Amino acid sequence: MADSGRYFFASDVHIGSASDPDNMAEKRFVAFLNSLPDDTAGLWLLGDIFDFRVEYRDVVPKGGIRALGALVALADRGVSIHYVCGNHDWWLTDYMEKELGAEIIRERYVIREIGGLRICLGHGDGLGRRSLAERFIFRLFRSRVCIALLKALPPRWIFSFARAWSASSRKRHSGYVFKGEEDPLWKFAEQLSRTERVDAFIFGHLHYRVEAFLPRGERFFVLGDWSTEGPFLNLSGMYISGRLLPKMDM
Repeated sequence: MADSGRYFFASDVHIGSASDPDNMAEKRFVAFLNSLPDDTAGLWLLGDIFDFRVEYRDVVPKGGIRALGALVALADRGVSIHYVCGNHDWWLTDYMEKELGAEIIRERYVIREIGGLRICLGHGDGLGRRSLAERFIFRLFRSRVCIALLKALPPRWIFSFARAWSASSRKRHSGYVFKGEEDPLWKFAEQLSRTERVDAFIFGHLHYRVEAFLPRGERFFVLGDWSTEGPFLNLSGMYISGRLLPKMDM
């Protein structure tokens, strides 16, 4: 599709979460995907679309079939899909690449030219100054040895453990409030903006919506989660807007 098409950004749907037994987040997400306009050129999924997902060579994990079907329909329309792995769905392999033609991104962040803007995109975990424990967990979950051990265990053990871990993590981090200039993501973006030309930063991970300006004037966005409503950003031409955010001229 032409560069003038629309681009959309979403994260933190957490499909399959034990805290969402009625799959309301997935239903909202599917409705969003089905509503994307005909001139949609690209969809950026910035991590944790699934509450937990690990892919095997011959096995497709249960759940999320409606979301996958909606993504397939978008891919068949010619929409480019870019999936940045988050801390809950880091273990994707090549399933979505083969079935959707999606680009799977495992870097902590990338800078891309989108709609004439240079945008820094990432899930958000592992960026900025983190505690020693957080840095250890970040590296452990991404190590090849850990991934090999993970896939060697029976899937039912892995998914049972993952659901318990996810519920515990959500309980620990519930009520998170963005720390502004002291937040690790803000510090990362501010530091990067000193050496790279970036028009906007878009992250997820915090389950807390943020819309702000960095000191040098760059846009700074953090997408919320889908536990109540579906927050997303839309980039089209020279503006970024969102269903729950006001229109802003770039």
